[in-house]
Amino acid sequence: MTTALFALSTSALTAVTAQGAPAGGNLLNLIVPYAAIFALFYFLFIRPQQKQRKALEERIRKVKRGDEIVSAGGVIGEVVHIKETVKDGAVVPTMEDRITIRSAEARIIIERRAITRVLAPSAAEEAKPK
Repeated sequence: MTTALFALSTSALTAVTAQGAPAGGNLLNLIVPYAAIFALFYFLFIRPQQKQRKALEERIRKVKRGDEIVSAGGVIGEVVHIKETVKDGAVVPTMEDRITIRSAEARIIIERRAITRVLAPSAAEEAKPK
């Protein structure tokens, strides 16, 4: 595919240099494949990854006491306390919030941004009928 695109671009360049001005059809034939490849990459790779990232960020923002999480260091633990940021007298969940997790016998304080995965929702959410 790369050689076909290279051949197409070289033929368009020779048409430009031979005539002095680009031919309308040759330039269009050069732009359309690049636009199609960009659209293909966008819809197959970029857009789904953005959706996954937004869903993960939303789950991380909604983490509450009792949830089981995995930290960036690979520590698996249960959330026991969340110290949220207060701005202008209102609680605002940010990525700088300090979260205390319990893993085995240890308690570890991490920032919300260090959470890479939420394994299980709290027991209250699981008992809730859908």
